Amino acid sequence: MTETATTAKVNPWPHRLAVALALVTLPLIAVGGLVTTTDAGMAVPDWPGTFGYNMFLYPLSTWWSGPWDLFVEHGHRLLGALAGLVTIGLVIAVWLGDSRRWMRDASLAALGLVIFQGVLGGLRVLFDERMMALVHGCTGPLFFAFSMCLVELTSRTWRQPAAAQNLPAGRRLARGASLAACLAYLQLTVGALLRHIPLDAPPQVFRAALLFHLVFAGVLVVLVGMLAASAFAGSAGHPSLRLPANCLALLMITQVWLGVSTYVMKYSWPAWMDRFDFAASYVVQEKSFGQSLTATAHVVCGSLILAGLTTLALRASRLYAAKTSSELGANLTLMRAAT
Repeated sequence: MTETATTAKVNPWPHRLAVALALVTLPLIAVGGLVTTTDAGMAVPDWPGTFGYNMFLYPLSTWWSGPWDLFVEHGHRLLGALAGLVTIGLVIAVWLGDSRRWMRDASLAALGLVIFQGVLGGLRVLFDERMMALVHGCTGPLFFAFSMCLVELTSRTWRQPAAAQNLPAGRRLARGASLAACLAYLQLTVGALLRHIPLDAPPQVFRAALLFHLVFAGVLVVLVGMLAASAFAGSAGHPSLRLPANCLALLMITQVWLGVSTYVMKYSWPAWMDRFDFAASYVVQEKSFGQSLTATAHVVCGSLILAGLTTLALRASRLYAAKTSSELGANLTLMRAAT
């Protein structure tokens, strides 16, 4: 059977639903960031219902024209439910249309993760616990990155043989992208800690978390820059790696700008900059629309960077695996010919 005939029989629905899941999860993270930024986490005090109503039957007019914190919190719940329903559809589509055993296990893992995330959100409301909110905020970007992996794994391109590249460069690029993805997730957890520090925590906790956040950010900027250069270099360059590498470079520049803007809009300019008029005259507008929007965009951009790094690591690892398999096959052929 030819490659064209094989790929023509690939069921498109697992990939379509994986894309839909990623498209739903990103705004879910954005609205969840708004919930934290605007302190709307307890706008609805009960769960899984909404003020005694079934969550899906809560009056639209009351939700749409109600207070902002109610609008954001209930909207976050509805988006979470939609993500769960799409995940269920993805599991069904994979089990009916994808014969790969490990892909079926991956779909079940996605379902377990989205259930776990929903339960965390519910426990955060029931116990009014900031630590639950912290864990909930760390799991969301992880699920988005995993959904982007599912998009990659269910694509038609992934089902086709990969073009092998230079083995040493491909191995270094795959390892570097994996390391950067782990560092990006660690950076996200420290950022979540900054957003959910207990009210009674001493100032030293905030300063230490901020220092780690800045150090990790600097290391990540350098590492992503090296990965982008490697992805475009002749030794490891490949068309499938250049798009995520290019997006990562742009996202890192945007993220640095958003991080500085978030700090300034939240805490003002550093004290040593008071010699400049623009810094000395700056006044922080607490809970302003611009502040909320900038901080939320910073969270979303961090999730996009994590997803981009996991995609780059996945593609680079696949190219390395394809090269290894081809070399092993060639060596086995030579050994048979020699005997």
